[in-house]
Amino acid sequence: MGRLTSTKPAAQNDWSIYQLDVKSAFLYGELNEQVYIDQPPGYVQKGKEQKVYKLKRALYGLKQAPRAWYSRIESHFLKTGFIKCPYEHTLFVKHGQEGKILIVCLYVDDLIFTGNGADMFKNFKKSMMEEIEMTDLGKMHYFLGIEVKQSSNGIFIGQKKYTEEILKRFHMEDCNSVQNPIVPGTKLVKDEGGEKVGSTHFKQIVGSLMYLPATRPDLMFPMNHISRYMESPTELHFQVAKRVLRYLKGTTDLGLFYKKKTGAKLMGFNDSDYAGDLNYRKSTSGYVFLLSSAVVAWSSRKQPVVTLSTIEAEFIAAASCACQAVWFRRILEELCFI
Repeated sequence: MGRLTSTKPAAQNDWSIYQLDVKSAFLYGELNEQVYIDQPPGYVQKGKEQKVYKLKRALYGLKQAPRAWYSRIESHFLKTGFIKCPYEHTLFVKHGQEGKILIVCLYVDDLIFTGNGADMFKNFKKSMMEEIEMTDLGKMHYFLGIEVKQSSNGIFIGQKKYTEEILKRFHMEDCNSVQNPIVPGTKLVKDEGGEKVGSTHFKQIVGSLMYLPATRPDLMFPMNHISRYMESPTELHFQVAKRVLRYLKGTTDLGLFYKKKTGAKLMGFNDSDYAGDLNYRKSTSGYVFLLSSAVVAWSSRKQPVVTLSTIEAEFIAAASCACQAVWFRRILEELCFI
């Protein structure tokens, strides 16, 4: 499932997106529990070999480290006037005078922020760097493997470099391209009598492709389809996976483009197939949400239960879509976008 919470509002309001990177983020987390570690090799004190160290702060590798880091950064945001979004706990919003707003999204040690107040930007960066050692990366150009191009017309996100790396890794950089990622009407089965292929190689292909739907909604359905057969793949499944690679060969430049200053209107579409999974007779649900004609959320997944009719399959798909719509409206209301 793909979701974008801040890129689209920034594009529509003609805001630039900036990025900060935290240095050694987990080391800033303060522990509430008593945690002890052995003396590290090379630093063992003679005569005190049986003693251990008590940690005051988190270290990388501790189970408590991610939570401790989040608690530290959350407390700083709240102390400096931010409001944590109750529907997305990594999203923080700060309102200023005369309708000014600052929106911050947190992903582990990466911070991206946008808004319409230059003074708020300066104060925010100053307060963050005084509290935690950070690197100011300026305008966002590359985030979590996603290439971001901000222009006067809007914001484009894509994964061209990552796509080319995948093609090169699996020796498909010189293959012939195809027009679609999967043949319409294709329904895969376990194919227990088919010719077996290396499961490790197949899993590597599927695993590498799994991140591409973050900016490529057109790959969501075929990836959902082939990922069901990683346990015991056959030549039938392998050829479908190779077709996805051949499709990528001719579409490396594709991505999502969010135009600036377009009217805000959230629209959602959903559908389902009935018993599309021929092995377990489960249906597949799918939805897509558009905000001013730009895709902002999409999903394709197998339903958790076996439905007894097309109406029941459609109802489950509609319920999933409705939940996403409610979440989206609440997020947009928090951002003062609708």
